[in-house]
Amino acid sequence: MLPIDTLYRQATDYPDSAAFIWGSEAWSYRRLTNEVERVARALIARGLQSGDRVALHMANRPEMAIAYYACFRIGAIATPMNLRYKTAELRQIFQRLQPSLYIGEAQLYSQVEPIEPEILALDARFIIDPPTGFDGVRSWSQLVGEGVGGPLPRQPNAREPAVLLTTSGTTGQPKLVTHTAETLSAIAERSALELNSQEIAVVATPMVHASGFMTYLACIQHGVPMVLLDRFCPDAVLDAIETHRCTWMLGLAFMYHAMLERQRARPRQADSLRLCFAGGDVMPTSLQEEFRQEFRIPLRNIWASTEVCGSLTYGLQDGPVCRIVPGAEVRLVDAENRDVPRGEAGELLLRGPNVTPGYWLGPNLVEDPRPDGWFHTGDLMRRGEADELWFVGRRKELIVRAGSNIAPVEVEAALSECSLVRDAAVVGVPDPVLGERVVGLVQLQPGAGVGACDSVLADVKSRLSDYKVPERFIIVEAVPRNPLGKIDRKLAAAMAAERCLAA
Repeated sequence: MLPIDTLYRQATDYPDSAAFIWGSEAWSYRRLTNEVERVARALIARGLQSGDRVALHMANRPEMAIAYYACFRIGAIATPMNLRYKTAELRQIFQRLQPSLYIGEAQLYSQVEPIEPEILALDARFIIDPPTGFDGVRSWSQLVGEGVGGPLPRQPNAREPAVLLTTSGTTGQPKLVTHTAETLSAIAERSALELNSQEIAVVATPMVHASGFMTYLACIQHGVPMVLLDRFCPDAVLDAIETHRCTWMLGLAFMYHAMLERQRARPRQADSLRLCFAGGDVMPTSLQEEFRQEFRIPLRNIWASTEVCGSLTYGLQDGPVCRIVPGAEVRLVDAENRDVPRGEAGELLLRGPNVTPGYWLGPNLVEDPRPDGWFHTGDLMRRGEADELWFVGRRKELIVRAGSNIAPVEVEAALSECSLVRDAAVVGVPDPVLGERVVGLVQLQPGAGVGACDSVLADVKSRLSDYKVPERFIIVEAVPRNPLGKIDRKLAAAMAAERCLAA
């Protein structure tokens, strides 16, 4: 069932059930659907048609939830914007998108205001808050007030783009990942993660990214009430769990680390938690162990990407492990595209109705990333027992030292096991003889002594082959990470190269 049909089905079958909770308000399916209808009519009144892009530039909030489905209802393409983008980045994306409408927040709009009207028309700009101090910008209430009566258009083509999600590209320009109503439906159906109407989810991951957006769709699909938080704050999440007796959460590793620290500082009643999943980056096993000790439940690792969700589900052991969803089409291949034997590392390839049809280049122009019918993820995995897959590293991030391949993730995992290490990133630094040398950026635990590096080195040597052991440790105040909590390897490599050159 397509996302918009799922919403209407929930409104018909369970009109008074809570779709989500926002602050002290519970939004029923009836209320959500009525607002979607109003906004859909407002978009039509402004002349929007199937295929027109609508830029969504706001944190988690009811208007975001409404706008997504209003776009789905009329066939417009929802294009959520990264909340950290600056003017130059937004201008570049808007030039490619040519959006027909912009809906944002006042605190974010300051980065959009300087963008030329030729790129984003002044009369196409709306913000949720009262538009005080911004010339020519109108409010959400004015947009909704433009709605008209009469029938809405027939259901749009389910195979046309419905949403464009930004993800980092190798050229420096973000890629615009396309999903259709059909792929979104397949993702929502496959991404169960034990979701059912008895759960209560807390959603603090941004809905402008795949993690928050797909969680939102899956919860609607399975009738799971959500506690919607505008952004991640560990205290706000813990308070929501205590107040609403939340049972289910999908987050990123850094979120759980922050929650762990705040729970220790000020304990909340969190015994309602039953299922917690972490994606986005490799999760240290030490974090999983500490989380289990504090919250009395396991913290499960999952794998997904902006391009494909739902082919793999959470692992049942600690570490970077996941499992193949029954019926999912999965391959592990070598550099010559040959299937590798069980136990050997190979690139993860996926195929199925939940895979993106391509990268959006412009109106009616989508680049298919599946030349051989398979989506090449760039992630190296090895097959374990039965349906288990263990993450080895990113193919492009491998360090090649004297002809030997070294996965940074493996070395980082060994470092995270050291009691003196709080966080670590491992990169390769160019070397004229060996090709690359292994360097570790290490954030030490508070109170670690002067001889900490020697202790860490001895510990890592006991865990890894000699050629994988970092030849130098650089002590940092914090490991560079991006907004999703992933290690910023480009910045980490630059920091390592600079420090090594200065030595």
